[in-house]
Amino acid sequence: MNVLYLVNHLNVGGISSYLLNLCAGFSKLGDTVYVASSAGELEDKFVSAGARLIKIPIKTKQEISPKILLSFFKLYGLIKKYNIDLVHSQSRTTQVLGCLLSRYTGVKHVFTCHGFFKPKLSRRFFPCFPDQAIAISQPVAKHLEEDLHFPAQRIQIVSNGIDGRLFLSTKPKEEIKKSLGLGPGEVVGNIGRLSDVKGQAYLIAAFPLILRSFPSAQLLISGDGKLAGELLRQAKQLKVSDKVFFIRGSAQVADLLAVIDVFVMPSLQEGLGLALMEAMSTGLAVVGTNVGGISDLLQDGQNGLLVKPKDEKALARAVEELLADKIKRQRLADAAAKFIRDNFSYDKMIAQTKEVYEKCSK
Repeated sequence: MNVLYLVNHLNVGGISSYLLNLCAGFSKLGDTVYVASSAGELEDKFVSAGARLIKIPIKTKQEISPKILLSFFKLYGLIKKYNIDLVHSQSRTTQVLGCLLSRYTGVKHVFTCHGFFKPKLSRRFFPCFPDQAIAISQPVAKHLEEDLHFPAQRIQIVSNGIDGRLFLSTKPKEEIKKSLGLGPGEVVGNIGRLSDVKGQAYLIAAFPLILRSFPSAQLLISGDGKLAGELLRQAKQLKVSDKVFFIRGSAQVADLLAVIDVFVMPSLQEGLGLALMEAMSTGLAVVGTNVGGISDLLQDGQNGLLVKPKDEKALARAVEELLADKIKRQRLADAAAKFIRDNFSYDKMIAQTKEVYEKCSK
């Protein structure tokens, strides 16, 4: 099978990690995979995973954009040239692009919904429904059906698969800490896009409270996004900027996870929480907010701690609880790793995605 993946960019993030896994998995199965995007810092990793890259001007969040049309015209001829059997889109803008390509070339279209969309009028009148939709969690599937009115019989839940071995660093912990500018104290960490919905502002607000009990603690936040400047200003206003380390660019996720003692995902909304899953897979103690797919991953007190969203005091209490009790921290960390191994197999994700593709070809 020849598959064309459509994605806005190839920079560090949950969608890129998901797509990288798909490319590696289907390449190993003998399929030919192409990735059309605006490029990004992970290009070499995609090439190593067996993907053939196509650059298109799709770096846009606008559903009605000339960039989508320009991308359509570039890919239209390539679909026939490369005998593409199926296009698989990863965002709302690439979903529109995939719909156009499907309509005018006859190629089948699969869309993965990674989160939640606002039910805008444009999405009601121009839904751009694919042949099959993949939802990464039960809450996302419910959102597709109830909010966007996508036919339930064409929705398949396929959870992200994690290969924990990919997130284990081979470098000494102290060496990584030194390279990042961190001191010897405890590290509370978050990895993800810097945006309102990811809730990093509440984690920063919680940190002065954490420092009262753990004055040597440090906060590591890794990611890029529109909220970067605002979060920096918040840390300065709270007088914790010397304790908050913003890591941007191409730092290896495995290295970042290796120095974190407690991983926190303070999201206000989350389709599933791939970064949280990656942290759990390496045997880290985790704290998450009780929203969306996070509540599918965490059983409070069993494999992590769940707190209410938008509650910096609750976040602080949960982090302090884990920093203060090494035995409990290790117990929850071990349970988290086992939960990911048992429930979110990489091989299972590839096999279930393959079933979705085969449904399209019938």
